[in-house]
Amino acid sequence: MRRGFTLTEVLIYIAVLAIIMAAVSSFLLWQISSNAKSRAIRETQNNAEQALSIMAREIKEAKSVYTPTSVFDVNPGQLSLETTKYLPSGETVSYLDFFICERRLCLKKESQDPVAITSATVKISNLVFSQIATTSIQINLKIDYLATSTRPEYQASFSATSTASLRTY
Repeated sequence: MRRGFTLTEVLIYIAVLAIIMAAVSSFLLWQISSNAKSRAIRETQNNAEQALSIMAREIKEAKSVYTPTSVFDVNPGQLSLETTKYLPSGETVSYLDFFICERRLCLKKESQDPVAITSATVKISNLVFSQIATTSIQINLKIDYLATSTRPEYQASFSATSTASLRTY
């Protein structure tokens, strides 16, 4: 009685093991790729939602649209609002602006430095404000993920349109 494996049995074992390893490796690579794509999409969507939410809230709470410094219907646009919030001492009215600064969406309150309201992992590729009526502003926004690779799983873009109206008292 012989003990051990024949050469054929060893080759079959190696072939089956190679097929199993290839399947596991493919699954792991797909999982990593899928996770990267999901993260890129989630980051762009979260930034767009946050930016639109902040802009809509400020528009709703503003006194009026300040047209001398607003830039409508072009990319990149700028929206300037006259508000009674964020008042410098001794003032009864203040201004705030939304615009692109260094690929990010920024909010500038009067007499303060601009503050980025989108993260450094995305860039604003389109920002257009349109004045629909004297009290309504439409915002068209496109955000792209700043990928470290050109591979498709690291690419994401999100476009959104929103409309906000000033509260008239």
